[in-house]
Amino acid sequence: MQLQLISIVLVLHWMEYANCQHHTSRHRLHERGPGCLGGCLTCSASNGCLTCMPRLFIHLERDGMRQFGVCLASCPKGFFGTRSPEKNDCSKCGSECDTCFDKNFCTRCRAGSYLHKGKCQERCPDDLVPSDIKRECVAPCPVNCESCLNSDTCTRCMSGHYLLHGQCNTICPEEFENSEQSMECIPKVHCEVGEWSEWGSCLRIGKSCFGEESRTRKVLQSPSPQGNPCPSTLEKRQCKKKRCGKGDKNTRKGERKNRNNRKEKTNGEGRRERKRERERERELGTREDDSRNKTEQRRKRTQSRDTIVE
Repeated sequence: MQLQLISIVLVLHWMEYANCQHHTSRHRLHERGPGCLGGCLTCSASNGCLTCMPRLFIHLERDGMRQFGVCLASCPKGFFGTRSPEKNDCSKCGSECDTCFDKNFCTRCRAGSYLHKGKCQERCPDDLVPSDIKRECVAPCPVNCESCLNSDTCTRCMSGHYLLHGQCNTICPEEFENSEQSMECIPKVHCEVGEWSEWGSCLRIGKSCFGEESRTRKVLQSPSPQGNPCPSTLEKRQCKKKRCGKGDKNTRKGERKNRNNRKEKTNGEGRRERKRERERERELGTREDDSRNKTEQRRKRTQSRDTIVE
C-alpha cells in the first residue's frame, strides 16, 4: 500500500515537472527576441513571425527551403488579405492575376491578358478592345484618339490632332491655340499693358525752342504665340520750351527774318506777275485795235467800188 502511494506521488511530481518544462520551452519559442521583426506578436528565431499585432497581416516569405513569417499593413503584389478572429493572412492570387481582391476576382492582370469583370482573358469581347496600358478590355476610343479612358473621353490624340475636354480637334476653337509640345488646345494669352507714365521733360531739338517729349508704359502680360500682340509702349509728341535763352532769341530773329524774306519774295513774284498780266492785256488791246482798223479799211474800199459801178 505504501509502495503504491509512493509511486503515485512520484508520478504526480514527474507530470508537474514535465508540464513546467513544456511551458518553459513554449515560452522560449514564442517570446519576442532578436529573431522578431516589427509588428510581430510572437515569433521564433528560425521561422520569424508566428502571430502579428492587431490589424496586421502575416505573410510567409520563402527563404530557401523554409518559410519566414513577416507582419505587414497590407499584402504584397500578387496576394490578397483575409481577416478572421484568430489571425489575418495573406493568400496568393490566381496565376493569371497581377493583383486581386480575392482568389476569384482579379483587379489587374499579368502582361498578355486583359481584365474583364474580374477575370483575366487573352481576348476581349467583340464590343470591347484591349488596352495594353490598363491591361483591361475597354470601350473603343473616340475618333482620332490614341488612348482614352472610355468611349467618350480621350487622353491622347493621334498626330496632327489636339486634345481639348477629352476630344481631339484638327483646329483648336476660338480663344484656344494648339501646343505642339503637349498636343493639346491651350487658352490664348493676350498682351496686357499698364497705364501711361507722365510726360517726360521737353528735349529741345537743335537750336529752336521746339522739342520733343515722351512717355512709356510697361508690359504686364506677354502674349502667347497666337495671342493679341502688344501695342506700342512708347509715345512721343512735339513740345515747346517754356523758357528760351539768348541763342533762342537769335534763332527766333533768324526765323522772323526768313519769314520776311519769304514774304518779300512772294510779294516780288506777285508784282512781276501782275506786270506781265498788264503787258499781255496791252498787247491784246493793240491787236484788237489793229483788227478793227483793218476791218474798217475793207468796208471803205467796198463802198468806193460800189459807187463807181453806179
